[in-house]
Amino acid sequence: MSTDQAALPDFARKWTNLADARLGADALAASDDFFAPRSRMLNPAPAIFYPGKYDDHGKWMDGWETRRKRHEGYDWCVVRLGRPGQIMGVDIDTSHFTGNYPPAASLEACACDGDPDDATAWTEILPSVALGPSAHHFHAIASDQVWSHLRLNIYPDGGIARLRVYGRIVADWAKADQGGLIDLAALGNGGRAIGWSDAHYNTPAVLLTPGRGTDMGDGWETRRRREPGNEWCVIALGLPGIVEEIEVDTAHYKGNYPDRCSILAASVTGGTDQSAITQSMFWRTLLPEQKLSADTIHRFKSEVANLGPITHVRLNNIPDGGISRLRILGRRP
Repeated sequence: MSTDQAALPDFARKWTNLADARLGADALAASDDFFAPRSRMLNPAPAIFYPGKYDDHGKWMDGWETRRKRHEGYDWCVVRLGRPGQIMGVDIDTSHFTGNYPPAASLEACACDGDPDDATAWTEILPSVALGPSAHHFHAIASDQVWSHLRLNIYPDGGIARLRVYGRIVADWAKADQGGLIDLAALGNGGRAIGWSDAHYNTPAVLLTPGRGTDMGDGWETRRRREPGNEWCVIALGLPGIVEEIEVDTAHYKGNYPDRCSILAASVTGGTDQSAITQSMFWRTLLPEQKLSADTIHRFKSEVANLGPITHVRLNNIPDGGISRLRILGRRP
C-alpha cells in the first residue's frame, strides 16, 4: 500500500490513530447502519470500491452508511478508542461516497472508565464542519484532555468511509507493569514511529501493532533499494526502559525479507522528533547486525547490549525489504 505521507498534515504523520480496530477500537452503537455496518469505519486499510457489488440492502460500500432520513434529526455513532489519549487531529474520510455523503459532521468526546450511557456528559471537540464527496477531511483538535470515547454526528445522514483519530496514547503503566517484560515500543503502550527512509508499501507504524501480521501487506515494506546503504526507521518508545529481549518478525515476507538487521538506541532528552532522527545514525548499538530468514520470528536475548534506560531505537533494515513486527521487550528503570 503506497501512501503519500508528504500530503498528510503533521498530526496525521506524527501521531497514532486511536480509532484503529487493531488497537481495540470499537464502534459501540449507532442510530442506524442499514446500508453498511459501523465497524467498517474503523478498518485501518484505505477504503476500497467494488463496482457492481451489491448485498441484500443495496450497493456494498466500504464504510458506515445510514439509510435516507425521512424525518428531522441526524445520525450518530459512538466509538470507543483503542486506547485513551490526547487527540491532536482527525480525518473524516468520505472516500467513494459521492452521492451519499453527509453534508456536515461534528465530533463530541468523553472520558469514562466503562462505556458511556445516558448520563454521560459529552464535550464538543469539533464543531460542525462541511464535508464533500470522496475526500479526506483533516481537522486539528485544540484539546489537551485525555478522552476515551467519541461520538461522530453526521447531518442528516449518509456514509463515512473511515474515521481516523490521531493522538498521543496515555498508557496506564500501573496496569501494564505486572512484573514481567513490557513491549516498550507497542502502539498500545504509546510507542510511535517518528521517521523512516522509505515507506513505499506501508509505514513503520505497522511494526508496533498487536499480533502477528495477517499477510504481506501487514508490515513495513520498502521499495527495492537500487543504491548503496540500507533502509531504517526511528521509533520513540512509550516510556524509558531497560531492554532485555528483542523480536524481529518477518511473517509472510519470503522473497522480500531483509538480509540482515541491526538496532541502535539512545536516551534522548530535549529536542524534537526531527533532531532525534538526525542524531540516530550515531546512537549506541543495542543489537549488532543479525542475519534474518524468511517468514520467521527472530528472538534475540544474549545478543542485546545492556545500555541502561533508553527512550528511542533505530531499526536498520539491511539493505531493504519487509518486516512484519518489532517488539522491544524490557522493564521500567
